[in-house]
Amino acid sequence: MKKLLLHYCLLTCLLILAIPMLSAAAGLLPEGLPEGVVNDQRYNRAIHIMAMLLIGFGFLMVFVRKYGRSALTATFLLVSTSLPLYMAIKTTGLFTMATDEIERLILAEFGAASLLIAAGAVLGRLKMPQYILLGLLFIPFYMLNEWVVLEGGLNLIPKGGVLDTGGSIVIHAFGAIFGLGVALTMTTKQEFEKTIETDSTSDRYSMLGSMMLWIFWPSFCAALVPAEQMPHTVVNVILALCGSTLTTYIVSVSLRKKVSIADIANAALAGGVAIGSACAVASHTEAIGIGIMAGALSTFGFAVIQSKQQNLMKLIDTCGVTNLHGLPGLMGGIAVLPIVRSLNIGHQMFGIFITIVVAFLAGLITGKVLPLLGRKIEAYDDNEEFLDAD
Repeated sequence: MKKLLLHYCLLTCLLILAIPMLSAAAGLLPEGLPEGVVNDQRYNRAIHIMAMLLIGFGFLMVFVRKYGRSALTATFLLVSTSLPLYMAIKTTGLFTMATDEIERLILAEFGAASLLIAAGAVLGRLKMPQYILLGLLFIPFYMLNEWVVLEGGLNLIPKGGVLDTGGSIVIHAFGAIFGLGVALTMTTKQEFEKTIETDSTSDRYSMLGSMMLWIFWPSFCAALVPAEQMPHTVVNVILALCGSTLTTYIVSVSLRKKVSIADIANAALAGGVAIGSACAVASHTEAIGIGIMAGALSTFGFAVIQSKQQNLMKLIDTCGVTNLHGLPGLMGGIAVLPIVRSLNIGHQMFGIFITIVVAFLAGLITGKVLPLLGRKIEAYDDNEEFLDAD
């Protein structure tokens, strides 16, 4: 009865939070809005993104059977570390300053999302203070890459030379590759040999997180687009997600003979990752095509590539962020090239290259620093740090 009540309350919250987004998707927002109204609408989308960060990412990562409390607490700590840190650095003007406070908050939420992606690669193998340190180290590196790739920092790429509206490159790919670098330097032999346990309850809660992300992903991609582009962007993201969800089921059954709940909870979101770069400019047909390709690529990654990657690189990518965020993110950054013919191919590809290099090197450095706070004795288990964890 308690579980049914909890599920009912969560679903009710979803419906209440979804109302403003559904109004936007219906094209009810007029053009030429006053600044105050624009900020009000951006605030609505900022709250949607906050729901994604805390509930979506949080519950997506509770699939590890004995690590649910830790996964949710780590999510809380990572978000609470990254948001004020990003905004504090942004106000200094070090990486150019966003004068609008709501815009600065949304940009900080983007950074928090990328951080949570990176943390997913080493989920279950850090102590709680190490998650905080991870956030403190990650955000400056993230902002450096964002500044260089999108803002023309260091004059390596002209400002606007890279198209990445919804963050396929600078949010998703960066976070995944950073996490891969951390995992490469931190994975111990004991962790490599330990099985990550799941059960039906943890899988169901993980699916809840996935569906929360699915619902609010349009707000994530459309958070800062002009009002006149928002309806088209929202529909594109939904179509891409539909494409990846259907493809995930088909490919999962084809490769595994039965559907994997891990594939559905993760790879179904790959369309949202991949459409990010082109979300405001792709046609609806192109959007669903990108979603289909991303779903197939991500599912193949979970079913085939992940085990080979772990054996070859001797690392554990706990949440499979390489397959959900890394590969689809890079694909999305490249997929925009045939859509926007006027886009400079060299600038776009150089932006992707810089992101890969900065993320991986920063991850390797961070992976060397985090063990200074010690190592978790028992991986994927709440007992070490939580009262009454059993």
